[in-house]
Amino acid sequence: MLLTTEDVKKIAYLARLGIDEHDLDSYTKDLSGILDLMAQMKAQNTDGIMPMAHPLDQIQRLRTDAVTETNQRDGFQIIAPHVEEGLYLVPKVIE
Repeated sequence: MLLTTEDVKKIAYLARLGIDEHDLDSYTKDLSGILDLMAQMKAQNTDGIMPMAHPLDQIQRLRTDAVTETNQRDGFQIIAPHVEEGLYLVPKVIE
């Protein structure tokens, strides 16, 4: 897909990005290349190919779900301005 500099200006405006005039040609070329690559990828037949989360097919190492800090809620609620039944009371902010 070939983009024009006017297309890039419009995209930049919609995305609220400031692009200098001397960079427009570079952005136009790069964005056109990205869209061409996406079109090539879309044209490929991927039937029967299993999706994967990582190109190296590695298993993500997860840490154990363990409590690492002590419960200090009571201490924090003592210094809170308003508390009721273990909950912090705050002013209503809906206008």
